[in-house]
Amino acid sequence: MTQTKPMVSIVNVVASASVDQRIDLNDITKKFPDTEYHPEQFPGLVFRQKLPKTATLIFSSGKMVCTGAKSEEQSLNAVKSVVQKLRKSKIKIKNEPVIVIQNIVASVNLGGKVHLEKAARSLPRSMYEPEQFPGLIHRMLDPKTVILIFASGKLVCTGAKKETEVYRSVHNLHTMLEEKELMIYDR
Repeated sequence: MTQTKPMVSIVNVVASASVDQRIDLNDITKKFPDTEYHPEQFPGLVFRQKLPKTATLIFSSGKMVCTGAKSEEQSLNAVKSVVQKLRKSKIKIKNEPVIVIQNIVASVNLGGKVHLEKAARSLPRSMYEPEQFPGLIHRMLDPKTVILIFASGKLVCTGAKKETEVYRSVHNLHTMLEEKELMIYDR
C-alpha cells in the first residue's frame, strides 16, 4: 500500500555541446574577465552564468560541457545563452551548438524508510556493503540508471538522459520496493 508519492527533484543536468570549430579561449578571457582559464592546470575555460545558475566549460576544440542546470530545458538554454554572449562580444561562432544531455542527477524522497538488508537480497543487480558505503547501489536496466538507496527512504538517481527516465526509474523502483514489502512507513 503506497503511503506517499515520491518527491523527485532534479539537482543537476550535464550536457555536452559542440560548435564544430576552434575557439580562441584567450580572446574570451579578455572580453569576459569573470571567466576562469588556467591552461597550465586545465585545458578548459569556465564560463559561469547566474541565470540559469550554470558553469559551462569551453574547450579550444569548440566542445563544451554545461553543468548545474535543474532541467533539460535549462541546460539547453544555458549553452545557447553562452554562445549568444560570445557572438555579441564579436567572438566568431559560425554554427549553432549541437547539444546532447549526458546525465541527469535527481534526489528523491520516498516518504518512508527502506529495509536495505532485505532489499539487497531481493533486488536484482544490487550491491550493499554497509562497511564501505551506507547506501544500496541498484543498477536498473530500463531505463538505464543507477539508484543509490538509503535506509531513510532517500534516493539519488543518476545516469538518465531524459527527465522522463528519472521519473520512470523512480516509479519502477518504488513499485518494486512496495511489491516486495521493503518499505517501512511510520504510522
